[in-house]
Amino acid sequence: MALLPGEAPPLKEAVTLARALIINADDLGYDPGITRGILQALREGVVSSATLLVNAPNSEQAARQARGLAIGLHLNLDRGAPMDPGFPREWRTVDGGLAGARVAELPADVVEAEALAQLERLERLLGQAATHLDVHKHLHRHPQVLEGLSRVARRAGLPVRSIDAAMRGALRARGVATNDAFVGESGETAYWTPERFSAALAALPGEGVTEWMCHPGHLPQVVTTRYAAQREAELATFLEARSRAALEQAGIRPTDYRVLTRA
Repeated sequence: MALLPGEAPPLKEAVTLARALIINADDLGYDPGITRGILQALREGVVSSATLLVNAPNSEQAARQARGLAIGLHLNLDRGAPMDPGFPREWRTVDGGLAGARVAELPADVVEAEALAQLERLERLLGQAATHLDVHKHLHRHPQVLEGLSRVARRAGLPVRSIDAAMRGALRARGVATNDAFVGESGETAYWTPERFSAALAALPGEGVTEWMCHPGHLPQVVTTRYAAQREAELATFLEARSRAALEQAGIRPTDYRVLTRA
């Protein structure tokens, strides 16, 4: 079937993947303490994937330490310097940075160029391809951000995290692979406690790809963030022997987003 200009190829809806769980840690590169905790969760715990901020002070060191692991791009449109040298001045803050408060107004073309620049920087820093794309603070809930990001995802052949059914449908309509279910949040208290881990595991769908978003880490050394001590609580949950035993008992070995590109 011929496609119209700009039309995305349809996804293979007939293919349903067996049950797969991705435990993805956000914010790699945000701060040395946070990075150290994420790497520990990947190497010693049950976390199976992470996403890297490429425009943070700790980005380069974090990338060097994470080479060989399953790492995707944590697209940052909220703060820091843009990676696209042509990022329009009218969409920058007075000090030349990204203006998170104006993200909803960003044109899709601007998002596309910045997402591509950040993805290329990730590949240079890591020396390997990204596993997938997600967005800091879920800013792809804004239609123009989703559109710009989807263009890059299609070009690179990468999956994108969806956080709800509406976003899932919008991504698939654009020919972008995505997860079938999503669990995770961050707030005043730690989200991933042993109790929530057990409950989420018991509720895991019988088929399809589920992502558990998490924020493990040690206390931040440089940045100021409201989600600080909570990261240590999450790290403890993912390092617990009970967590690994529960996954093994359920017959689940956490994976990463490449499960979608191999399908």
